[in-house]
Amino acid sequence: MDPAIYHAVLTVAEVLFFASFLLTSWRILAGPNSLGRVVGLDGLVAMMQCALAVYICWTLDTTVSNAMLVIALLGFISSVSVARFRKRDGS
Repeated sequence: MDPAIYHAVLTVAEVLFFASFLLTSWRILAGPNSLGRVVGLDGLVAMMQCALAVYICWTLDTTVSNAMLVIALLGFISSVSVARFRKRDGS
């Protein structure tokens, strides 16, 4: 593949990730309730994993894959713990 096309595609992916990070951060800050904020945080964790995958493609450095695994495990554990111990808002 032509390196110029490769870098152009990765640049477009990074710009889209930046826009999605901003939108998700807004959802976390201005969420209608606590469950909306938790869903936003879960989406943020998934986007962090995808952004790290794009970083791996950009630099061809796979040492970050361990960080991706840790982020996936922490995201799973946080989602399960919030689902287990969540109470209704206002109670």
